[in-house]
Formats: sequence, structure tokens, C-alpha cells
Amino acid sequence: MDKWNADLYKEKHAFVFEYGNSLIDDWLQPGPGETILDLGCGTGELTAQLAATGAQVTGIDASEAMIISARAHFPQVSFEVGDATSFSLPLQFDAIFSNAALHWVREKEKAIARMYAQLKKGGRLVIEMGGKGNVDSILTTLERVMQEKGYTYEPFWYFPSPGEYTTLLEHAGFKIDRVHFFDRPTKLVDPETGISDWLQMFGHHFFAGVPEKDSQAILQQVQQELAPAATKDGSLYADYVRLRVSAVKI
Repeated sequence: MDKWNADLYKEKHAFVFEYGNSLIDDWLQPGPGETILDLGCGTGELTAQLAATGAQVTGIDASEAMIISARAHFPQVSFEVGDATSFSLPLQFDAIFSNAALHWVREKEKAIARMYAQLKKGGRLVIEMGGKGNVDSILTTLERVMQEKGYTYEPFWYFPSPGEYTTLLEHAGFKIDRVHFFDRPTKLVDPETGISDWLQMFGHHFFAGVPEKDSQAILQQVQQELAPAATKDGSLYADYVRLRVSAVKI
């Protein structure tokens, strides 16, 4: 089921695509006329930015809600609903770009195989995803609170180390060009509800089968317990760890 809320995503979590600007400017460096695939494009802001460089861009995302929003706001750009593990498009691309999407894909080998297949020989892959240790404080607190209240916490995301992910890429036939693994404390919009807002936006899968009353109690407790240590100068931060990789299809 598609549970993405595109409006909430843009209202309180715009940092997801705003942080992607440097990935485009410094890492991808798109050129006019290039064919580029934006994999996991969300609501399309970065896809539109890529198109503004003169590149021929296609954005795909598994969420129909996100694609509906993207098409409504950027009608000049091509968007398609597609799963990272199974998508198939009629052309190969000069580059594939992906920002904050691939950590949602637990069948990572399938996604890497599809990216390899959709790139031209010599084509480049430029990605950013959550890396090992990403939002550890939120997840460890959530796990403990859920267990205290009698619920089972099931890990969901795929946050690899640099060595783990680059090895998968190399096995698929990519040559690694550049890697950056770094902490990026990320400011949340509302210091009073930022962590619970974040979990409601991105972590709804943790609460499948949990009654609304209990899920709200869990969210509030996680917020209250984490807020003191996660607050700096009046702002609330999530403990993001990011992995950036650029690679070439050989």
C-alpha cells in the first residue's frame, strides 16, 4: 500500500531534496542533451532541477502519490511509477542519479542490476543514501519503547557501510570513482514534534498493526526521550549519516 503523504513530505521534510543540490552540482554535473534517470525522484524537485540544465530527464518512483504530485508541479518533465528492483525503460541513459532512495530498497542486488542494465557503457551512477549508523539514536530508542509497550520492532531500512555497497557495485560491473561517508546532523522543522513527525513520515511501516492510540503514545515517548540530547541552540536534529558514491559502468 502506498502510504506516502506528498504534502507532508514537502511541508516538513523538504531537506530530503534540498540536500541533493550539491549532489547534482558537485558530483553529477549534468550536461545539456544528456539522458538522465532520477531513480526514486519523490515529488520531483531535483528532477526538475536536472531538466533545467538542458538534460533529457525521466523521474521514476515507486509511490504513485509522489508521482502524481511531481506531474502536477512539473508538467514539463517526464515521470513514471516504477520499482527500483524491476523497472524497465526503453532507453539506456548517460547517467543515473538517486538521492535518499536506495536505502528503502532491501533487495539491493536487484536494484543495482537494473541500474547497470539501464546505463550506457561508460555511463555514470551518482547516488546518495543513508549509510551505516544513520538515525541510530531514533531507531534504538524506538525499538526499546516499542518493546516496553509489548510490540515487536522489525528493522526496515538498508544502511550499508561504504565497503559493503561499493563491493556490491563492483560485483555488478561498476568501477568506483568516488566515495564520501559522513555525518550530517539534519535540522527538523518543529522542535516540539520533529522526531515524531519524522517517524510518521518515514517510519509508518513500524506501526503496522499497532492501534492508533498506542502508536501515538510510542511516538510521543520517543520524542520526549530524544529531544534533550538532540536539541542544539533551540533546534532539533536527526543524527543522519550519509553515503555518497559515484561509479562508471565498464
